[in-house]
Amino acid sequence: MSNANAARTINKSDPFIDHLLSKLHLKHKTWYLSGRELTTLEIRDALISYLESLFEEHGKILVDVVENYPNPPVKDKSAVPIPPPKPSPVVDSKKPKAVSRVSEIDPVAGNLRPHIVYLMELGMDIEQIRTILRRFPAFAYYSLEGKIKPVVEFFLELGVPKEKILIILIKRPQLCGISLSENLKPTMKFFESLGVDKKQWAKVIYRFPALLTYSKQKINESVDFLHELGLSEESIGKIITRCPNIVSYSVEDNLRPTATYFRSLGVDVGILLFKCPQNFGLSIEANIKPVTEFFLERGYTLEEIGMMISRYGALYTFSLTENLMPKWDFFMTMDYPNSELIKFPQFFGYSLEQRIKPRYARVKSSGVRLLLNQVLSLSSSNFEEVLKKKMKKLQVG
Repeated sequence: MSNANAARTINKSDPFIDHLLSKLHLKHKTWYLSGRELTTLEIRDALISYLESLFEEHGKILVDVVENYPNPPVKDKSAVPIPPPKPSPVVDSKKPKAVSRVSEIDPVAGNLRPHIVYLMELGMDIEQIRTILRRFPAFAYYSLEGKIKPVVEFFLELGVPKEKILIILIKRPQLCGISLSENLKPTMKFFESLGVDKKQWAKVIYRFPALLTYSKQKINESVDFLHELGLSEESIGKIITRCPNIVSYSVEDNLRPTATYFRSLGVDVGILLFKCPQNFGLSIEANIKPVTEFFLERGYTLEEIGMMISRYGALYTFSLTENLMPKWDFFMTMDYPNSELIKFPQFFGYSLEQRIKPRYARVKSSGVRLLLNQVLSLSSSNFEEVLKKKMKKLQVG
């Protein structure tokens, strides 16, 4: 399936996704209760044989089966429903009970349960709490004083703003199930030993709270690969500080294939990853190759494209339809050769309406010529100063 079609199917398949989660929870129950994050390989090992058997059974109508789970697809009345797994104590039986605890009155205090009151005092509303419990029922049974409060107070001490702690808990409630002394703090120390700036923990955790739930094995797999690319300890620490998501990327499914692809363009992959690690979370088929094709169709060689991304690492992170195409169309109206973009691919990083068009209109009305990087990269005052000098020189001539 194409990336877009797969996304549409996922959006229509909540019951089937819950069904897959039930299978994961059954196999890795203790890990989920402790908040441990599964690796891509562990998820695949748990599900791939089951998904392959479904494909063998249903073939071309598999998408309909998935979207209509647990009922047979409308298009094929004879299809046999997928039997649901045995009830998972983590997902199936606990989920309704966990969600109901949000509005339960504590028999001792005569009020809502203490951890619900605490979360509301932090600024969370009832529906947000219910969302957490639907996704992670074990959270309903966490001790306020023993688990939730210590983690929240620890994050506050690190400098995480209260409003961002709410977002962290919504994204990754499992953090409250992880021992501060035995897991969270040692994991942070481990990352600091890799070069992560301890003064930046508040930003790192907010950007990617799941970072602290990964096993050392998973972290080491990612770090070992970064070493393979020739990156130093200091550079690796800076990368994880700026883009902690890099640890979540599968080495074999994302990092290595992406490195191989960019290396085929003549790019120094280590430098590219340091400049813009976000490239390595992109899909090669859905995101990266279409950008290469875009520039090839406009007359650039693979070597020239490699030079462009080497000079501007974020080039491949832009949307084709919303960024590259409209800016290219306007570039075609500008009085520059195509080679100017090889020298200055940063052109695609500037706002078309707020920077490129008004600056170029100013240059045209002045009757002078400037290099593309002078048009866009100079500050307003320096831009005007260069324009005046060029105009004065033109008048003298």
